[in-house]
Amino acid sequence: MHAEDSVAPGHGPDNSRTSEAGAGWACQRPGAFTELMPDDRVPGFSWRRPAVLWRSRNDVIARWFGDPSNGIRRRCVSALAERGTPAAFTVHRPSPEFSFLLLGDTGEGDRSQYAVVPPALKAGKDTDFMVIASDVVYPSGEAEHYETKYFRPYKDYPGPIYAVPGNHDWYDGLRGFLRVFCDLDLACHPEPWSGPLRLLPRLLWRRSGPVDEETLAAARAKYRGAPGQRGAQPGPYWAIDTPALRIIGIDTGITGGLDRDQGEWLREMSAGPKPKLLITGKPLYVDDRHKPGRIEGGGTIDEIVQDPAHNYVAAIGGDIHNYQRYPIETLDGRTIQYVVAGGGGAFMHATHVIPKTQVVDESEFRCYPLRGDSLSRYSQMYGKWLRLPRLFSLTPEEATAAVKHRLGIEPGRGYDGVPASRRARFVAALLGVPHDGWRRTKLTRLPVRKLPQRFRSELADWDRPPFFKSFLRVDVTGDEVRLRCFAASGCLEHEIDPPCEDEVTIPLR
Repeated sequence: MHAEDSVAPGHGPDNSRTSEAGAGWACQRPGAFTELMPDDRVPGFSWRRPAVLWRSRNDVIARWFGDPSNGIRRRCVSALAERGTPAAFTVHRPSPEFSFLLLGDTGEGDRSQYAVVPPALKAGKDTDFMVIASDVVYPSGEAEHYETKYFRPYKDYPGPIYAVPGNHDWYDGLRGFLRVFCDLDLACHPEPWSGPLRLLPRLLWRRSGPVDEETLAAARAKYRGAPGQRGAQPGPYWAIDTPALRIIGIDTGITGGLDRDQGEWLREMSAGPKPKLLITGKPLYVDDRHKPGRIEGGGTIDEIVQDPAHNYVAAIGGDIHNYQRYPIETLDGRTIQYVVAGGGGAFMHATHVIPKTQVVDESEFRCYPLRGDSLSRYSQMYGKWLRLPRLFSLTPEEATAAVKHRLGIEPGRGYDGVPASRRARFVAALLGVPHDGWRRTKLTRLPVRKLPQRFRSELADWDRPPFFKSFLRVDVTGDEVRLRCFAASGCLEHEIDPPCEDEVTIPLR
């Protein structure tokens, strides 16, 4: 099987690996998702607005001066313990057979988020619960934005929703997240920084504002007030324990690490032979790189996952806004599925910048969108942005040929050996498609992945199909986990019958 190949699972519609129509390029009618949006005009989410950038400044402060998430989290967890929350932070479900949806990085509140809702409701209508993996609310997690970016979009999902916070949820000190998911209102401010510039981060740090309890309660009652929609989440990290599988969700703060107490909790919850699935705000394998995730005091998240005594079968992370899957074989011969699942509503991170994979054989790697579709979409965007469409804009066919030429792979959707033109090769090089012979090339490229997220996103968002968003459906029995990635293109035909882009069955026995 060649790179990106995957037969359309089951007997569903065409997907991006079988045709351009399956990818959404031939979209005849936009989906009905626009009818779900508020009557008032919803502006496209953009980081160009200075106010948005300013509200997100805590990301820069945490990376430059030190991430205060660990200390804040410890105080929040202490407050939960004082309230009587059991230290195990565990929800118990008695049935060994269940299903759930997983959406990553959802909360822009615009068309790209709402485009995921109808196909997710269709594919997940009989699931037991939903999990949001990272960044429930952009740009900075305030409680005031949960009505339009959380309660309203998922008002028709009948089951409870759990979440693990992402870096954006932490920009208000996690106050909005804790109030909505854990019913805890606590303004946890960071501990003083150390060092000669300690006053600067203290002055610049954005502190969380008060929670409008009346507005929040009204939003919950209006949109997600049914008894079946209510689910008490014990804390910012948690476990869902079932007879067949233990699902563990962790809080990776702003920069991707765990505090000492959470690390100890993760080790305790990971002990024993019961199969386990990890959900994290930061993926452990992404863009052909290993990011094991440090734990305060020593060790890494992935050391715990890889330990054969813990019996992890999969680790799913958000943060990067596309789908990737890496089946990693461990030293003891097991295979752990490492998945990136951040395509639930925010702008799309490019997949065409992913090199020919080496952490797994390229034939085993999966991604959505396909690299050629990603390059085509970005080339159109740059052509419009630079007002040079005749130079930059590549059709999916041209882009796929250029990716094949530069990476030396057989793409998932072939075009009968169409050669890559000089223009297509030039655009592919400028937009960051690696060359197989220059794996970590230092050549200057346009800012596809080089700029920080707060600037890159304005170049990587659009409000018309195909959106190339995605979500997961996970079905669990006593014997196996079936994981499927569904596409959300924004096209009406794909709302009615969502295309399955990838599928893997993981044995539990």
